[in-house]
Amino acid sequence: MKKIFKISLAVILIICISSGVVSALSKMGSRSSEVRQIQTILKQKGYYSGNVDGIFGLATKNAVIAFQRDNGLVADGIAGSKTLTALGIKNGMGGIASSDYELLARIISAEARGEVYLGQVAVGAVIMNRIEHPSFPDTLSGVVYQKGAFSCLYDGQFNQPVAESAYLAASDVLNGLDPSGGAIYYYNPKTATSKWIFSREVITTIGNHRFCK
Repeated sequence: MKKIFKISLAVILIICISSGVVSALSKMGSRSSEVRQIQTILKQKGYYSGNVDGIFGLATKNAVIAFQRDNGLVADGIAGSKTLTALGIKNGMGGIASSDYELLARIISAEARGEVYLGQVAVGAVIMNRIEHPSFPDTLSGVVYQKGAFSCLYDGQFNQPVAESAYLAASDVLNGLDPSGGAIYYYNPKTATSKWIFSREVITTIGNHRFCK
């Protein structure tokens, strides 16, 4: 009986690790959304200049080591709990699950990959603002997949590769940046066909998008 119990625990542990329930250290050879978050933050801080690809290679390791040295941590190139905390990562960026970080970056890329960087951040901010607004679902996935909310889910753009800038924008949004001024809608006046959206009060214009209440 004890043997069966031990085997069951081992199976459960393997399942948990493979599904991401148990967090492993991010180190050389790791591939995950957490690594992408690490690269994003290190890039923002000037430690990393490579691609934000979620692959923990030599360039990422060297960037982690440099960050660790500057922050009084053991410079072993392994992103353990202390390094992740110093980077501001805990169960996903800013308390946000890794899957939500990926989803936010994907929707920003699909909706605004051709926009100026601040415009990409503003689009992400609108999505996060909707979560807090009583007129919208209270989860990121609920907002993104709300019926008819985003045309990119139906025209194929949502399934395109995510632009690197979108990951950086998602990071800025999750860290509290909101250049939209609290907007819950945005539209491109050159392509919008809904008369209703033109009736919304415009807060600001960034790139090709008007952001409104």
